[in-house]
Amino acid sequence: MKVLIVGSGGREHALAWKIRQSPRVDTLFCAPGNAGTATLGTNLPIPAEDVEGLANFATREDIDLTVVGPEAPLVAGIVDVFRQRGLRIFGPTRQAAEIEGSKIYAKSLMQRFHIPTAQSALFSTPEEARAFLPRCTYPVVVKADGLAAGKGAIICRNEGEATEAIEQMMVKRIFGKAGERILIEEFLPGEEASVFALTDGTHLLPLPSAQDHKAVYDQDRGPNTGGMGAYSPAPLVERTGPEKIRQQILEPAVAALAQEGRPYTGVLYAGLMIQQQEPKVLEFNARFGDPEAQVLLVRLEDDLIPALEATIDGTLDQIRLRWRKEAAVCVVMASQGYPGPYEKGKEIQGLEAVAEMEDVVVFHAGTALREGKVVTSGGRVLGVTALGETIAAAIERAYTAVKQIWWEGVHYRTDIGQKALRG
Repeated sequence: MKVLIVGSGGREHALAWKIRQSPRVDTLFCAPGNAGTATLGTNLPIPAEDVEGLANFATREDIDLTVVGPEAPLVAGIVDVFRQRGLRIFGPTRQAAEIEGSKIYAKSLMQRFHIPTAQSALFSTPEEARAFLPRCTYPVVVKADGLAAGKGAIICRNEGEATEAIEQMMVKRIFGKAGERILIEEFLPGEEASVFALTDGTHLLPLPSAQDHKAVYDQDRGPNTGGMGAYSPAPLVERTGPEKIRQQILEPAVAALAQEGRPYTGVLYAGLMIQQQEPKVLEFNARFGDPEAQVLLVRLEDDLIPALEATIDGTLDQIRLRWRKEAAVCVVMASQGYPGPYEKGKEIQGLEAVAEMEDVVVFHAGTALREGKVVTSGGRVLGVTALGETIAAAIERAYTAVKQIWWEGVHYRTDIGQKALRG
């Protein structure tokens, strides 16, 4: 079986790592991949957003299954293009992926189908948005409508900060077209968690709970990032009740999309804010989280391929997945300056030593090969992922590994998973 994985991050390396373990897979391609995926298959010089180029390759090589990691090609309609060519691909169509591609659409869907979420107001011009601010109760959250690599939501503690956020998004266009329209939302107190489910458009297969850490510095300080670490399971979700979340959020969302003529297939990711065991949706995403995918996939005992195929074929009700009882923790090692500007090309040392450690997997994200050496090529560089009998044990093992890896300017949080230990 030939499989193509689209993307180049830690999530895609984790997918490649798990899929390569399938006895049915003998050939693996990653486009464009990274230094980690290069050890599992063949990297292709095709950008993840080059939908036509990817479709041409999959047609020419008779690819049996394509798995899309990042959101941009999904929102661009890669699934529609592949299906039109008779190619099997895992992920939602362009219309279904709009649940991530447009926060305004997602908010409208949640309001119309009574899915719990924050109150918000929509604005198409900076003048309208600024005029609304004196009526707000602070803090508020200013959100870009479109894709912004996980950085499009800015918490504003007062009117001055909200004015600046509007200026950045709608006037200076720091997120490009994604900030043409914005939402101003009430700030939801509580703690964030991530919930994932596979769905074939009708049936739902929830995955174990996970929790990530978005802020760049310890104690959740600093700007948001794509994610600085994660752990699974998440005690917060377990206390709230996975079945409650399924009934109040996941099932209504899948049913709403089907009712709107946008049947959703793939993995649906609900980013939640939970307070006093009551979940509300911060956002929906149309793919696996990163770094949540890393901690989920190392816990998966079964072959992933049958579940992916059942999602495409509408037979997900026939799939049962087994999960390891151990907890998993992922610590993201990043470049100095991330999520702002950073330098590339720093040689990474210590990977060989960590490769010998038991129950530790280093997933590559922003890495590349240069003259036979692994160097940094992105903001988030590595996701050091460890298993342990408890979350505390997994934390200890992950940081033992992290301390053996070094490059000039390396940065990582030192408190990944501590929320879980606080109960």
